[in-house]
Amino acid sequence: MNCSNLSDTTAAQEKLNLLQLIIYIPITFFGVIFNIIAFWVFCCKLKKWTETRVYMINLVVADCFLLFTLPFIVHFHRTRHPIDKLCDVIQTIYFTNMPVSIYIITLIAVDRFIAIKYPLKAKNFRSPLKAAVSCGFLWIIIIIYAYFNPRFTKESEEMCFRKTSADPAKTTLLSSILGFFIPLVILSFCSIQVIRCLKMKKNMSPPEETSIHKALWIVSMNLSVFIICFLPFNVGLLVRYAMDAAEAACSLRNNASLFIRVAAWVANSNCCLDTLCYYFVAKEFQEASSLLHPFKSLNLHPPAISLTPSYTPTPIL
Repeated sequence: MNCSNLSDTTAAQEKLNLLQLIIYIPITFFGVIFNIIAFWVFCCKLKKWTETRVYMINLVVADCFLLFTLPFIVHFHRTRHPIDKLCDVIQTIYFTNMPVSIYIITLIAVDRFIAIKYPLKAKNFRSPLKAAVSCGFLWIIIIIYAYFNPRFTKESEEMCFRKTSADPAKTTLLSSILGFFIPLVILSFCSIQVIRCLKMKKNMSPPEETSIHKALWIVSMNLSVFIICFLPFNVGLLVRYAMDAAEAACSLRNNASLFIRVAAWVANSNCCLDTLCYYFVAKEFQEASSLLHPFKSLNLHPPAISLTPSYTPTPIL
């Protein structure tokens, strides 16, 4: 069974294609600028290698590859591009770098949790080399998985990045669970624990209290924006899988596909923000951790370097 006719003959698809183009142009433009600046700062301006620096460089690389795929995705949707070698390459890049970004964000949260929750044992678990090994292992595993488990194949679909078949996509279900929901649980746990640790500080002076409140606000906002960016997209994938498994009407499946496509815009917009905001997250935690004994002897983050002094982006950890 194929549900492509309903979704492809409507004027809504053309409007959606135009809206996608309008949204992806600024995402790509600002994403490239922000990532180039961030890459230059983290590779060239910082003298000391830290865990945060290693994670940030890997996050920038993942975001750059993701940005590279956006123009192709726009083209594929507007031209109803068939599944070919170009499609295979682009979808492998796309479905590698989104989960890599999510897991690196999660690794940063875990690293910070260890540093704040167990400061005396942190040196045994944390080092730039261990961070690099973790990122390298992550890249290898996800690249292999994305290459050998393509989302769109000639056997199952007609168009690239467009699900029209009614067959339940078990690969998509597994990718959503492993690539988002498990990291979400880990990230939520680490963020909540860090918030609890920061709130335990008592008898603070006004400057100390201000710094702690800044850190608490950033961690809370990071978690909230992470959920806002990625949760709708992955929930949409689960809903579409459930509809395919239950053999729901084509109209319902097409609506679910439209929702997934719009939710993907929100998820992809993450790549033009996180490279800058993590710098401010690191800066605030450096300030907050210096106030919490015995954190004073723990050098958690790189020295402060202003990327854009007049601009304060929304944090999205």
